[in-house]
Amino acid sequence: MRKKTYGVGQQAVLKSVAAPALPYAPRDPRCYRPAIGLIGCGGITQSHLRAYKTAGYNVVALCDRNLERATGRQREFYPRAAVFRDYRELLRRDDIEVVDIATHPAQRAVIVTAALEARKHVLSQKPFVLDLDVGERLVALAHKRGVKLAVNHNGRWAPHFSYMRHAVARGLIGELLGAHLAVHWNHDWIGGNPVFNTVKHIILYDFAIHWFDILRCFFGDRQPRRVFASAARANGQMARPPLLAQALVEFDGAQASLAFDGFTKFGAHDTSYLTGTKGSLRSVGPDVNKQTVTLHTARGMATPALRGTWFTSGFHGTMAELLCAIEEKRNPHNSAESSLSGLALCFAAVASAETGRPQTSGKVRRLPRAAI
Repeated sequence: MRKKTYGVGQQAVLKSVAAPALPYAPRDPRCYRPAIGLIGCGGITQSHLRAYKTAGYNVVALCDRNLERATGRQREFYPRAAVFRDYRELLRRDDIEVVDIATHPAQRAVIVTAALEARKHVLSQKPFVLDLDVGERLVALAHKRGVKLAVNHNGRWAPHFSYMRHAVARGLIGELLGAHLAVHWNHDWIGGNPVFNTVKHIILYDFAIHWFDILRCFFGDRQPRRVFASAARANGQMARPPLLAQALVEFDGAQASLAFDGFTKFGAHDTSYLTGTKGSLRSVGPDVNKQTVTLHTARGMATPALRGTWFTSGFHGTMAELLCAIEEKRNPHNSAESSLSGLALCFAAVASAETGRPQTSGKVRRLPRAAI
C-alpha cells in the first residue's frame, strides 16, 4: 500500500521574479493645498501632524478642550496656527476647507455633523461611529452639503497592507479563498491609561477595527455570512480589559481569521496571509511598521522593496487621499461609506464575544453598550 503524504514536499521551489509595481504609496494632490483645521489634539495627533508637516500640508488651526494640549501641538508642529478651545469657533473660519476630527467617538458625531453643516470636508478619526444608522445619516448629510467625508483608516496605507490590497484588487492571486491575520504584541500599557483602561473590548473594537477594515478591503463586495468571536483576560495582565481576542469570519467559498495576543511580553510578531486561486500573499515582521511582503504565483516568488511605515505612510495616506478626491471631484477611497462595512463586522464580532454566539454582519446596528 502506497503511503499517503498529504502534499508534504510536493510543492515546487519557486524562482525569484520581479515584484509587480503597484501604487501602494500615498499620492499627494497635484495643486490643491487647502487650509486645514485639527479638532482634538490627543496623543495620536502627533502622528497626524508629523505626517502633514512632512507632506507640506497647510494646518492653520488647532482645537482642544484642554488648551494646553492644543498649544503644545502648535509649538511642536505649526507655530503660526491659531489655537481654539471651542470647535465651533474653528468651524466659523471661512478660510478653513478641511477639518481633521480626532476626538473620541462619543463626542465625534456631533462635531462631524457641525462640520458638514458648515460645508467643511471632513477626515474623521476611527472607529467612525458607535451606531451604523448614525454613520449612514452622516454619509447622507455629506452628500446633501456637497462635501467629502472620509475616515482615518490609516492601516489601508500601511505599506504592506496597501501593497496587498492593490495586489488582490488587480487579481494577482485570483479569487480570494482565505485571509488569516495575527498580531502578537504587548498592549498592557493601557493599564496606566484612565481612558483606554475602561473600554472593555478595546482589542476587538478600538484596536482590531484596522484589521476588520482591511479584511473588508481584501474581500471587496463579497459579503461575510457570519462572524464568531471571543475575548479573554491573559494571566498576569495589569489592564482591566481582556487582552486576548480572536474572530472567525465565514464567506461563501472563503474564510478568514483574526487573532490578537495582546499580552505578548517577548518576541512580538505580526503576520498576514492571503491565499487565492492563482497565488498567495504573505507579510511577516516583528510589528506593524516592519514588514516583508512575499507574493507567490505561477511566475515565481516576488518580494517588493516597500518604503515607508504604518505611522508615516498611513497617516499621510488618509489625508492625501481625501485631498486628491476633493481636487479630482470624486469619492475618496477611504470614504465614510466604505468604512461602514468594516465597522459592521466589528460590531458583530463584539456582540458575538458578549453572547458567545455567531452574529451576522450588519444586523448588529450599534456597538453593544457592554463594549465601552
